[in-house]
This record gives sequence, structure tokens and C-alpha cells, in this order.
Amino acid sequence: MKLLLVAAFAASTLIAAPVATAEGVGIAAVGDGSPSDSNMKYFGRWNRSSSTAYVSEWAGAYVFVGFTGTTVKLKQRGTIDFFASIDGGAFTSYVNVSGTVNLTPTRLAAGNHTLRVSYRPIAGSYKGDAVFQGITLDSGAKTFAPAIPAKTIEFVGDSITVGQRSSRQALTAYGWLVGEKLKTGHTQIAVGGACLHPAADGCLAMREGFLRTGLATNSPNWDFSRYRANAVVINLGTNDVGHSVTKAQFQASYVTLMRRAREKYPTAAIFAIGTFRKRFLPETQAAVKTLNDGGDRNVFFVDTTGWIDEATDTADNVHPNDQGHRKIADRLAPIIAAKIGS
Repeated sequence: MKLLLVAAFAASTLIAAPVATAEGVGIAAVGDGSPSDSNMKYFGRWNRSSSTAYVSEWAGAYVFVGFTGTTVKLKQRGTIDFFASIDGGAFTSYVNVSGTVNLTPTRLAAGNHTLRVSYRPIAGSYKGDAVFQGITLDSGAKTFAPAIPAKTIEFVGDSITVGQRSSRQALTAYGWLVGEKLKTGHTQIAVGGACLHPAADGCLAMREGFLRTGLATNSPNWDFSRYRANAVVINLGTNDVGHSVTKAQFQASYVTLMRRAREKYPTAAIFAIGTFRKRFLPETQAAVKTLNDGGDRNVFFVDTTGWIDEATDTADNVHPNDQGHRKIADRLAPIIAAKIGS
């Protein structure tokens, strides 16, 4: 998978004045490779309550940074699986690693390089320690601020949006693929088993989860000033049926979620995707119509009928396989691009 943008910042970038970043206005870069180093560019929702250890809980979050020198090592707290790409190359998978992980067993050529890291989403029996503690570089080497995409797409959903049952989960899921195709920043605010509506049996409700930094119901509210999504893509409803959510409840919660997305991202295009299993389609369409009738013309229903075949494009008649996710991305990317550009 090719990296979207390669940084070409001069050494003076390391001591530059405050600049606009993907997460708002940052302080002058320090270049030391710590999590709070302002040259680190974070996409998705990261808990920063500790300045020495940043945590990503939702799927599809990643950190992107430039660095000088010939080596780079990831400082990891506990055992984890993650993916890393250097200089826009293919992502390398690191499985069940911990401590200081050498990402360059063969030294790089001297000069400027980039690194992108994304952790495997915590799901099911997998309980890795997705805690980023920064990077270690050669003596005298420093980080620098990489060039970042001007636009960001946020994908809100359940295990399908996470990419469960695909070969590399978030990295082979349709949301990640769409972001890469359109050369935008992207993140998947999604978790397996999620509902849209807060069901009586406790199903995690993305109506509320959308507002949080992490998965827990007591997770702190997310600071939406950290980045502004240009598009929000919602794919929910597959699980609500199994949790006795009524059609009326589902429709009302969909309206609430889209209104919350509009409040947080006033200019974003919002896309409500029809579930691939055709669940709650009339209610999803009706929710979109409610916002349209209220004057919001930047909200769209996306009919996904015929996009994938359950027999050949899913792993279990529900979760798309790699081929299924690629088909979804191929159909969805131009729809989004038509509204936000690429």
C-alpha cells in the first residue's frame, strides 16, 4: 500500500513557529520523537491524558511523522500487533511484539524519511496493548513535520467498518481503502458488535459512541477541535435487529446521530450507507429525508444494493473479505469525491 504524501520539509521546519495541522494549531515542533512531539501527526481519536503514552481505541487510527537519520524504533509498552510503513512502502506486520521494536533492521540511506503506524484494533479475544510511547532515532537525528492531506474522512460503523475478517482488518477495510484512493486523511470510528440505538440489553450504541474518545461508556468526550472531517460516512444497522431495536427507535437514533455529526462538522458531507444486508433501509432513507426536509442538503443516502455478493465477497455471509472491501471502496470513493473533491 502506497503512502499518500511524502514529506519534503527543510530542516528549518524543526524550529518553525506554530503552524496549522490536521489537529488544529500546534506548538513549535520539538523533534524528539515523544508522543507529544508536535511533529507527530495523529489521525483518528487518540487519548492524550498522558503526555508519554497516547492510546488509540477506535479502529483505523494512525500516527504519521517524518524523521532524519538511518534507523527508527517504536517504543511500545505492552504486547501488541501493529502495522508500519516507511517512506510510503508496503505496510509491514509486527505480531506479538513489545518494548523497543526495531523497524529498520537494515539501515536506511541517510536523509529524510517518513513513518506511518497503525495498531490492530482490539476486538474479540485479542487484547493487545495499543499504547504509543514514541520513537527512538539515531544520535543527532530529529523528527520533522510531514506533509499531510488537506481533507479527512471519518467512517462510523461496526465490525464491517472495522474490517473484521479481512486480512489486515482496518487496513484492508473499505474506509481505509477509500481514504487512500482519494488521498485524504481517514479514520474508522467503529467497533465490532456495535448498534446505532442504545438497546436495552446494553449493545454499544454509536449514537453515543460517536461523541467519545474511546470505547467505554465513561470514556471522556472527544475534543472535536482536534480535526474537522470533510465527510462522515455512517454504516450502521446490521446489529440492531439482533438487539430488539424497533424501526421507530432506529430511525430516531439515526436522525440524532446525523444531527450530532452536523453540529460537530458544520460543512461536512454526511453519507448514510444502506447496510449490505438490507436492514433498516427505509428507516435510513427516512432519517436522511428528515434532515433534507429541515434544510440540510449536504446529507445523502447511499444505496449499496448489488455492490457485493454474499457468496463470493464475504467471509461468512456478513463480513466482507478483501475482495468485498475493494468492491465497496471502488463504488463508494467516487460518490464521496463528487461531494468533497479528492
